[in-house]
Amino acid sequence: MKSSEIRSAFLEFFRENGHEIVSSSSLVPHDDPTLLFTNAGMNQFKDTFLGREQRAYNRATTSQKCVRAGGKHNDLENVGYTARHHTFFEMLGNFSFGDYFKPDAIRFAWTFLTEKLQLPTERLCVTVYETDDEAYNIWLNEVGVPAENIIRIGDNKGAPYASDNFWQMGDTGPCGPCTEIFYDHGDHIRGDRPGTPEEDGDRFIEIWNIVFMQYNRQAGGTMEPLPKPSVDTGMGLERIAAILQGGHSNYDIDIFQNLLKDAAKILGGVSIDEASLRVIADHIRSSSFLISDGIMPSNEGRGYTLRRIIRRACRHGHKLGSSQTFFYKLVASLVREMGDAYPDLAKHQAQIERILLQEEEQFTKTLDKGMKLLEDKLQGLSGSVIPGEVVFTLYDTYGFPVDLTSDIARERELTVDEEGFEKLLEAQRERARAASKFGVDYSEQLVVEGATDFTGYEKLQDGAEVTALFVEGQAVDTVAEGQQATIVLQSTPFYAESGGQVGDTGLLQFEGGQAKVLDTQKQGDNHLHIAELAQGNLRLGDSVSAYVDIEARKATELNHSATHLLHAALRNVLGEHVTQKGSLVDPDKLRFDFSHFEAVKPEELRTIERLVNQEIRDNSAVSTELLDMEAAQAKGAMALFGEKYGEEVRVLTMGSEGFSVELCGGTHVNRTGDIGSFRIISESGIAAGVRRIEAVTGLASVGYQEKLEDTLKCVASLVKGSQENVQSKVVSLLDRNKELERELQKLQQKLASAGSADLLSKVVEVNGIKVLATVLEGVDPKSLRDMVDQLKGKIQTGVVFLAMPGHAKFPLVAGVTKDLTGKVKAGDLLKMVAEQVGGRGGGRPDFAQGGGADAAKIEGAIQSITPWLQERL
Repeated sequence: MKSSEIRSAFLEFFRENGHEIVSSSSLVPHDDPTLLFTNAGMNQFKDTFLGREQRAYNRATTSQKCVRAGGKHNDLENVGYTARHHTFFEMLGNFSFGDYFKPDAIRFAWTFLTEKLQLPTERLCVTVYETDDEAYNIWLNEVGVPAENIIRIGDNKGAPYASDNFWQMGDTGPCGPCTEIFYDHGDHIRGDRPGTPEEDGDRFIEIWNIVFMQYNRQAGGTMEPLPKPSVDTGMGLERIAAILQGGHSNYDIDIFQNLLKDAAKILGGVSIDEASLRVIADHIRSSSFLISDGIMPSNEGRGYTLRRIIRRACRHGHKLGSSQTFFYKLVASLVREMGDAYPDLAKHQAQIERILLQEEEQFTKTLDKGMKLLEDKLQGLSGSVIPGEVVFTLYDTYGFPVDLTSDIARERELTVDEEGFEKLLEAQRERARAASKFGVDYSEQLVVEGATDFTGYEKLQDGAEVTALFVEGQAVDTVAEGQQATIVLQSTPFYAESGGQVGDTGLLQFEGGQAKVLDTQKQGDNHLHIAELAQGNLRLGDSVSAYVDIEARKATELNHSATHLLHAALRNVLGEHVTQKGSLVDPDKLRFDFSHFEAVKPEELRTIERLVNQEIRDNSAVSTELLDMEAAQAKGAMALFGEKYGEEVRVLTMGSEGFSVELCGGTHVNRTGDIGSFRIISESGIAAGVRRIEAVTGLASVGYQEKLEDTLKCVASLVKGSQENVQSKVVSLLDRNKELERELQKLQQKLASAGSADLLSKVVEVNGIKVLATVLEGVDPKSLRDMVDQLKGKIQTGVVFLAMPGHAKFPLVAGVTKDLTGKVKAGDLLKMVAEQVGGRGGGRPDFAQGGGADAAKIEGAIQSITPWLQERL
């Protein structure tokens, strides 16, 4: 049976037995901080097992996509070295939520395996938890499994909360005793039955696990009975497919064999038995499915695990001799294999390919350097341990994940100094924590002691003392009238540029004069007022009255608050992969850059705009609070792009029901309604995977709307219509324009036809073959192809070459009648001429086109056609 047929047969069997077929959940576990990725079929039913959630059914069956490549369940480093470890796999499962229990669960499993799949019973044995007499007796007396094939398995003493037959999802959560079914692959394979010293061999393979969900394990290890005993089962699709398809390794099954063959072809015909190829085939599955579920490569959390998987695959491709990007090309093969079962995979194919290509291109740039460094270090290595310093340098400088270095070490029978690496990594973290302060350090490094007390959250004017003065970067005691200076105050209401918000402008008044503040920047803990002395002289120690430009500050706050609502709306509409990549907030507009790998559709932009305006109309209060980082993260706060944070952070909550929660040190409105209105004025791409939205708020939004209305009135007047019918009037004009273009094209074709008749007089013979090679003027370039076809038809056997040097990049076309393409190819002819005039081109044997750049050389190039043809005809 094909893997797809096994999946369908499983789901249909349980549907016939009263189970609801439930779609696979995302690989991102929602509302479950205990899991990095979905790693089992029961994850999406966790709250149902706990009694917190009620569903419309009490029996379910799924084919759940799973990833085990991080956290407590991590198979990443074993992939490629074993027959059954994967980063991505499919778990077939059936579940009972307080409905049936042990007898039915066991009966369903045995019936499906022995009757539906027709596995020989003599090849099967089962295990039960050592104290679970009920399960033992069901197998023995009701199913009829011989006593010698029922094995009691006890606790695994090597782990505090684990046992071979007591299952749990993590340190906490639903758990219970389980019974497992094993398949015997035969005595020609190393290994023995479970519970024996040789159980780790590959002869007996677990194919089905039935968990009798009875408890909820608490953080301290205690277990509380669940409200209703339930059942969670799992059967790995890849494992059962290997059995039914006559193989032993999971990589022998149809899905992997096709991926391996395609990968081998892309990499230049390497053997599909290569271990590196198995790594690549496995990793294209996990990478593609993770991206499909909205995870983007990054340097933290799930995104970092994805990046590690991608880079590991690229490294193995490099090991097989690939010097070009290849990994992304396998997405199409994966979609062919699994796109029907998982439509989102096909839906996101183009996006997955773009992300993988970008990641591979970035990593390829550093891979060679990193490998060279490692090779150099290994040459002088004494012993079999790669020092922690080398591992850290590879990680810190070249972006090598530690497991990638470990992978290379393993291949060479070496180990890595993980403890030394961890010490260096922790030292780096300590340095980062010590230097972590809210705000941005600017490049002009002035020697300033102390710290400015920022009072601008509460005040827009304040009194202060001058603590430092700088002119052209040099410390001074006095600034004279007309000079530009950097002024540092003991305290200030002026906001210094950071977090995308521009620095405040305004006025400093002092006895006998005033200074106009043009900008406010930040250096360390000090606010730097970039000012121009408009009147009087300012001295160290002077008292000043600081006045922030209220209108500019308020307008900036509208835009800054709107960026928070926009960020939340983008994630709501486009997905949680959206993260802020930069912003600029000033009094006139807002600019927001974010991660997204395709243009935002017009209907999506409209929805985003409406969401933001709905939050503005709700006029909810904006709250700020100071929390430690742990508490802020627990509240769901997102950090702003480009910011550094200390131990205490400022958490901004905005919108109804916590619509937006972010860490932000900027200034904001008191209520969302203060923003007034929000209009998106543009959306564009600025880099690979990064989009930009520009928008306006408040009075600027009103002005933008007025400008649109003025434009609409102007267009309506030009087309002699009204605002109500302007669209139909414009459509009518465009249709008429297209009609005139078609008429013009027909006329040009007629002229070209007439002109082709005149061109026949320029035909010459080369070795008995008619040849027309000439320069044209006054002909529509779009007509050249038709003209070539007409001329070929009239000369019947021959060669045509036409050029129009009257353009900056002038067109070249070549045609060869089909009876001569065995001797002369149009593409070769065009390439020969194009190279002489600084151009290029190509095409089919009977027709080719291209362009030239140096018109002065075209006559000489055309003259070279005759001797070129004489060599071939």
